[in-house]
Formats: sequence, structure tokens, C-alpha cells
Amino acid sequence: MAPEFPTGWALGASSFNWTPEITAARRTAQDIVTGIAGSVTKTIELEPGLLWRSFPAPQDAEVVGLRDSLAAQGGRVSIVGASLDDFTSPTDRRPLQERLDFLVPQLQAARRVGASGVRLPIGQAGTELLHELRPLLHELDLVLYEEMQGQQSPLNPAVAPALDAIAGLANDRVRVLVDISMLMPALPVTYLEELRRGGVSPELLVRLENDWRDPATLDAATALLRSGKVPPHIHTLFMNLLIRFGRSDAADLQAILPLVGAFHLKFWDLDDDDRRVSQPLHDLGGLLGRNGFTGTLTSEWGGHEWLQDDPTDITRRHLALAETALAEGALAARAAV
Repeated sequence: MAPEFPTGWALGASSFNWTPEITAARRTAQDIVTGIAGSVTKTIELEPGLLWRSFPAPQDAEVVGLRDSLAAQGGRVSIVGASLDDFTSPTDRRPLQERLDFLVPQLQAARRVGASGVRLPIGQAGTELLHELRPLLHELDLVLYEEMQGQQSPLNPAVAPALDAIAGLANDRVRVLVDISMLMPALPVTYLEELRRGGVSPELLVRLENDWRDPATLDAATALLRSGKVPPHIHTLFMNLLIRFGRSDAADLQAILPLVGAFHLKFWDLDDDDRRVSQPLHDLGGLLGRNGFTGTLTSEWGGHEWLQDDPTDITRRHLALAETALAEGALAARAAV
């Protein structure tokens, strides 16, 4: 029998997983998201840029329509992905008031759709805007999550100022969301296959397959990119190595856990060779179990960039795997005390 899933951990899925279906537009985005609540999970994180034509100033009809259709299936929204259009041109940044005005309608829409939080990339808002947002976050009963992912480890000096700013606010309305793309012991099997088919050199592939966490491997990937020898048709795919795939351990999150209120359980495929999918989840479950975490843990599938799998099927299977691995990790942590 699988161990009991810890109280206070809300497991759900992101509408981002259904990006291929939403962009294909054979059904409306609202119908697709409502179907998630009907057949996969009741807790859903929204990507409104994919869902609402009126985004970034969502109109009531779209927002209320989705809220009501989800409620009819017993569904609820956890977090809404927000957007902050900082620049009016490549060199001209919006002043503070314009940045605030751009974000406010999104916060109001998040409240109307029933969300408990909104999400921005870590560091994008900046301290000044965060101070301006605090009263509105309290008024709307929302949490603003700043998301860190991939190479944005807590040990990365480039991330430190944003983490310091959040800590300095000392306000539960501004928290961190951690995407476990940071915690990759090895690269996805299907991704390596795509690089191989795409023409990446066998020498680099051997390093990527066997020594992903060696800093010299990332140096070699960067050198190949700078040399101009990455085949053009896989250039975007290759960039995942430098941005979206991380090399941290769950233990690296210990120091920032008091700031963390949510996780993206990022996965790319479900090939669990050498437990490359389940081990980070197990380790995370142990870390969170030892530290009394409460918050949301959201399945987020990034592999649709190169895979044609059915989003509903792969998300269901990932949620089952994640629930077991997280709970086993938490149980092992309790047993070790």
C-alpha cells in the first residue's frame, strides 16, 4: 500500500501540459481546461495567455465563464501565470506606474477566477514594484510567487538579489515558487534521442548522457553553441541545456525553504531510467517532510516541445508517480527522525 500523501500538500496540474491541444484549437480552451477538472485533477494552474483572448486585460465574460465551468466539475484554480511587459521597445523600459497598471488587471482576474496566487519569473518585478503591489495582494487575498527554475539555483549569485528582496519584505504575500527542473540528476532519455537525431556530435552526447552534472559538460555545450556548430533546426531545443535544465540537489533548497510556498513538478518524459524522474521527487518529498512544508505541487510537462504524447494520459501517469514518490520520501524522512 502506498504511503499517505501528506496533509497540507495540494497536488495538481498545469494547463500548460495541454498546450498542443489548446493551440490546435479543435476544442475551446475553456472546454479543454474544464476537462482537466473532470478527468485528471481538481486543482489546476492556469496559463492565461493560452486561455483568454483578452489577456493581459482579461474580460469578465472569459474569466467568469471558466470559473463557473470549473466549479461545475468541482475544480479550482491554484495559481495564475501572470505577465509583465516591461519594455515598449528594445531599449525603453516602462516606468513603475505603467508596469503596475499592466499587472493589476491580471491580479483582479486571478481573484475573479478563484485563484489563490499569481506567478512571475524571479526577479522580474523588482523591489520597488513588489512594495507597490503588497496592499493590492492583501486586498485581493492573493500570493505573488516568483518562480525559479533550471539553472537558477539558490547557489547561483545572479538569483541572490531577488531572493534577498523577497526575504527583506518579510511578507507571506510574496513567496518563491521552485520548479524542479533545477533538480535533474540526468537528462531526459527522449531529449537525448532528439539531439542524436538532430546531429549533435557523438562526443558531446556521451558527456551529456553520462556526466550531465559535471560543470565541464555545460561548458562544452556552451562552447559548441558559440562555435556556431549547433544544427539550426535544433537550436531552440539545444538551448534547454543552458536555461531550462538544472544540476542542483534537493538539499540546495534547504536555506530558502522558509520563502517557498509552491513547486512545479516539471517533467519532460516518464522514462525513469536510473530513477532520473522519480528520485528528485523522492528527495524533494523528504526535504519537505522534514521541514513542515504546506503549499501546492503542480505537475508541469515540458516535453511536448519534442514529444507527441497525449497530455491527459501522460499527466495522469506523472501525477500517480509523483504522489507515490513524494509520499515515500516524506515517510522515509519521518522514519529517520
